[in-house]
Amino acid sequence: MLRPDYPIATERIVLRPFRPDDLDALNSIQSRADVTRYLYWSPRSQAESAAALAKRVHSSTISQDGQMLAVAVELAATGRLIGDLNLEYLSAEHRQGEIGFVFHPDHHGRGLALEAVTELLRLGFEDLGLHRIVGRCDSRNTASQALMERLGMRQEAHLRENEVVKGGWTDELVYAVLEDEWKTTR
Repeated sequence: MLRPDYPIATERIVLRPFRPDDLDALNSIQSRADVTRYLYWSPRSQAESAAALAKRVHSSTISQDGQMLAVAVELAATGRLIGDLNLEYLSAEHRQGEIGFVFHPDHHGRGLALEAVTELLRLGFEDLGLHRIVGRCDSRNTASQALMERLGMRQEAHLRENEVVKGGWTDELVYAVLEDEWKTTR
């Protein structure tokens, strides 16, 4: 079982469970076309963000396959919500998980996502005992590709036109890192 010891603080950010009062800040991220451009969903209304938040509020622990840990990322200096992380427990038998991340564009390019997702990987490997963690992104999403590479993940697959997203075929990239590779780089 993974029940993180929140809050998790780094030099510039704090990771914590989502709260109902995160709605306005979460919607300020999820309602943006530049944020959702490479995601499966389009910009969300306040009501759609409220539904997404309700799921996140109840996803603060992992105890079995198929569950997702949702983690809010706030700026330590201001307490403002700037990002949304998730860690899905894909398989207990094979000790595999998958990460996802979305950040407000006002906070891109400063290493905050790297700081946050590093902690998410640490939770997966050290606290949940995963052997392998993957991350996927649209091949046009060069920022996500670069982040996963900075995290020490390697591209394992380039799936050509494997999905229709928002009415058009897209390529998907699959990145991964193994537990022993993670430990070597820490």
